Amino acid sequence: MIPRWRKTVSRLFLIPQRYVLGIMGLLAVCNAYTMRVCLNLAVTQMVNTTKHEDAHFDPDACPDDSEILTNGTVSLKPYAIFDWSESTQGLILSGFYYGYAITHVPGGYLAEKYGGKWTLGIGLLSTAIFTLMTPVVVKAGGATWLFILRVLQGMGEGPTMPALMIVLARWVPPHERSRQGALVFGGAQIGNIFGSFMSGFLMAGDGDWANVFYFFGCFGVLWFVAWSILCFSTPNTHPYISEEELNYLNETVTSADTKSVRDPVPWKAIVRSVPVWALLFAAVGHDWGYYTMVTDLPKYMTDVLKFNIATTGTLTAIPYLAMWISSFIFGWACDFCVKKNWHSIKTGRIIHTTIAATGPAICIILASYAGCDRFAAVAYFIASMALMGGFYSGMKVNALDLAPNYAGSLTAMINGTSTISGIITPYLIGLLTPDSTLVQWRVAFWVCFAVLVGTNVVYIIWADGKRQWWDDVRQYGYPADWKHGPLKMADEDKEKSKKAEANDSGK
Repeated sequence: MIPRWRKTVSRLFLIPQRYVLGIMGLLAVCNAYTMRVCLNLAVTQMVNTTKHEDAHFDPDACPDDSEILTNGTVSLKPYAIFDWSESTQGLILSGFYYGYAITHVPGGYLAEKYGGKWTLGIGLLSTAIFTLMTPVVVKAGGATWLFILRVLQGMGEGPTMPALMIVLARWVPPHERSRQGALVFGGAQIGNIFGSFMSGFLMAGDGDWANVFYFFGCFGVLWFVAWSILCFSTPNTHPYISEEELNYLNETVTSADTKSVRDPVPWKAIVRSVPVWALLFAAVGHDWGYYTMVTDLPKYMTDVLKFNIATTGTLTAIPYLAMWISSFIFGWACDFCVKKNWHSIKTGRIIHTTIAATGPAICIILASYAGCDRFAAVAYFIASMALMGGFYSGMKVNALDLAPNYAGSLTAMINGTSTISGIITPYLIGLLTPDSTLVQWRVAFWVCFAVLVGTNVVYIIWADGKRQWWDDVRQYGYPADWKHGPLKMADEDKEKSKKAEANDSGK
């Protein structure tokens, strides 16, 4: 029986606790992305680009949105106290993804062993604290200390997605997972929208870039307090869940306390799987295009199109809004076509991945050739991100098709490996755009085009939508050319079954 005080507290909540968890999960993802992207916009106001502009004359430069002072001179960034090259800025922006890649897989392991609540909560709390420290650290140690701090921030956020997946698996019934998943992981684009808009708002006029880090750091700490009080790793450990909801979840969701006997992850088979490699290539292409937009779009808006910081914040947020909306449209369209048998799951994954790769690749090239036509350039960027929403119904869910039993491990491997794009792209773009001119950025966008299209071709040729044999070797068995299976437990079981059959036939 649930104690009376727990029943009293549970009545204070107007919605079931699993929906409270969903809302807090959305805020967790939103919080993670705001702290990830706030530097992308803030760095445009931290660096004094006047010296570099004076040293290099760009005949294709766009007119400046900066305010003209009464004496006829252009107003300077009042808090731009750093003199960093484009390559240095790129290296700093990539620092986050070094740490993020390191803790992605260990984060999933810790969440499985100790529970998703504290793995996720402590990770994001550490990122929030590091975000609050950013202005002090960068002023004391410059680019080097900021790079190290960004690596630490990435390490704090690495466990976010694996831990959330594990918590949702413990709390959400199978027939509610699509809705809860859309709610929670939609926080990524909400975070990009909120982070970009608020950063521009806080730095508008003579706003200090340090305010951006103080605001989002405090937002992260407040979220952690609420998460610690309201959310728990499993329904059975929740102190004030209603008896009705607890019984319902115990009946419909596999208990977190029940440890099923499963084969070890078949890493050797996964590495040898051609569809997995196709999925990895598609993930690298997606991350390359996505991180190019997330990390460097604010710099392009400011340095090339010459928008002021307030306008940059708003215009940077709009493409993410378009991507968020389009992801639901693409997802509905894909499910509808599969349900109607208009195409197979494999064909659906290929179609939507192709739309999400080649569409943005073409749009960003068109944006670079739009020159100083700001309306056209922004329209192409919005279209680019809207088309990129197709990835969520394409390769993003392909791991569930290939290996439902090992989707967590496969997703962690794919996401952790593809994060290399986030490490490479900011630094490479910094090298390709030393003077941040329109022509130099055009070259960077052509590189992005080649990666998006090239990786998509690989995915088209070798992608698959069927469950792979190594996901359930007891059902499918080993292929004829598989001499030494990685699943020793499964091998032993097969030998035992053969001996048992021989003994039965001999009796």
